[in-house]
Amino acid sequence: MRVAMIGSGYVGLVSGACFADFGHDVVCVDKDPGKIERLRANVMPIFEPGLDDIVASNVKAGRLTFTTDLAEGIAGAEAIFIAVGTPSRRGDGHADLSYVYAAAREIAANLKGFAVIVTKSTVPVGTGDEVERFIRETNPDADFAVASNPEFLREGAAIADFKRPDRIIIGVEDQRARHVLVEVYRPLYLNQAPIMVTSRRTAELTKYAANAFLATKISFINEMADLCEKVGANVQDVARGIGLDNRIGGKFLNAGPGYGGSCFPKDTLALIKTAQDHDAPVRIVETVAQVNEQRKRAMGRKVIAAMGGEARGKRVGILGLTFKPNTDDMRDSPAIAIIQTLQDAGATVVAFDPEGIEQAKLVLSDIEYAKGAYEAIEGADAMVLVTEWDAFRGLDLGRVKSLLKAPVVVDLRNVYRPEEMARHGLEYSGIGR
Repeated sequence: MRVAMIGSGYVGLVSGACFADFGHDVVCVDKDPGKIERLRANVMPIFEPGLDDIVASNVKAGRLTFTTDLAEGIAGAEAIFIAVGTPSRRGDGHADLSYVYAAAREIAANLKGFAVIVTKSTVPVGTGDEVERFIRETNPDADFAVASNPEFLREGAAIADFKRPDRIIIGVEDQRARHVLVEVYRPLYLNQAPIMVTSRRTAELTKYAANAFLATKISFINEMADLCEKVGANVQDVARGIGLDNRIGGKFLNAGPGYGGSCFPKDTLALIKTAQDHDAPVRIVETVAQVNEQRKRAMGRKVIAAMGGEARGKRVGILGLTFKPNTDDMRDSPAIAIIQTLQDAGATVVAFDPEGIEQAKLVLSDIEYAKGAYEAIEGADAMVLVTEWDAFRGLDLGRVKSLLKAPVVVDLRNVYRPEEMARHGLEYSGIGR
């Protein structure tokens, strides 16, 4: 099948490359000429393990192309996916749908023959209705259907998630749309991926509900970690004890500095705003978002407490800047609030991240960047592990002790064992233990 992907960011590029790997003829469209030129040269705009290899092989096979010309990109396409950004709108927190609607209007102006326009961007309930209205207003004679097909990709594991999904949600109001999308995903039948067909609005809400629920698990276990510290319990054992219950499950129960990234912060906020607009407030989700925001700066204060309650004039080595490993994504990373809290208290920060430094430079100021983990902590009054990159899991603790000015280690991901740290003479502070 011929597939067009409008937007060549994280979702659009990964989805487009994987569709091409299934054998479809895919065109990825983006308004940024520089990005398109770099993609043609196999230079990825994001860090995602394995993505460059899939893009290169499918470009070579002629199944994947890139263009800035939307009319050229959608010509003959049976499925046109809208995969543009929906960031939080400044001022009110609603999802900014301007890019989605602009794409819909441009698609409508260039639509010839039947096509299914699919919103793959994360959008509030009712967006598909608006997309359909915009297309009909722009091109009353157009033959089309609008569907919702939310993505459930984890950064750092997106290719595996796309090719071996837990489920595929298709929201349609038209049987022709259902047929086209089932055919688009037919190559996954061998993996027995469950395809769930719902109404369009149900599909739109399912995405938000899924992210809000996962965010709730994270905030819940983080609050349990705080309680564990007060009462002398171990949050990792608590998490395992409840996670072994099939009704709860063990995923997203790792206590830490709070969630970040491109999805959870903006999606929980958008769900809150949508619920308020429809007079059906989601109080639990509201609390989850509040707990998460408060936690990030609280982790900065935890570091200050580990240094004896005083940060002014001290040097702090930060290991990990991105919101999670295996990505260069700095959006709403806990590291941002932690570093700003330390700076506000008068500390000097030096940081290292295997992939995130260039993106960090866009959102953080007045910090030093090291070329490696050991360089970041040399002469520091504390080492703080913020992101659990594999490169930080097996540090030479004897060397760590010798490099630090003061033997203080704050492990915000519980990568190390307290007894191991104690053997090396390190003053260790973890989460909920």
